[in-house]
Amino acid sequence: QVQLVESGGGLVQAGGSLRLSCAASGRTFSSYAMGWFRQAPGKEREFVAAIRWNGLTTSYGDSVKGRFTISRDNAKNMGYLQMNSLKPEDTARYYCAAGGAFVTGPSGYDYWGQGTQVTVSS
Repeated sequence: QVQLVESGGGLVQAGGSLRLSCAASGRTFSSYAMGWFRQAPGKEREFVAAIRWNGLTTSYGDSVKGRFTISRDNAKNMGYLQMNSLKPEDTARYYCAAGGAFVTGPSGYDYWGQGTQVTVSS
């Protein structure tokens, strides 16, 4: 089992930045790929970014490429999502996930946090 807890969400103006954190505990986090997903009311869960267990490969959703950066610190059992140039359409609840495969679909992840709300005002 891996427990994940997100933090760092909040209210920010368009063009601003936020850094989300994902604290992991339980089984060895460093052996899992990590992903960030988001879900807005009435919409499906959307892939945001993923990173391999060793941090050497990343993948991003088209809507966030060039603005968001995923990273991890396995020594601290932490994952991060740096979000720059935020837009109102980035408003959603953001979830951290961990799984055995480096994939972009939510079904590929076994462990999920409770999420943190990000609201971007225009």
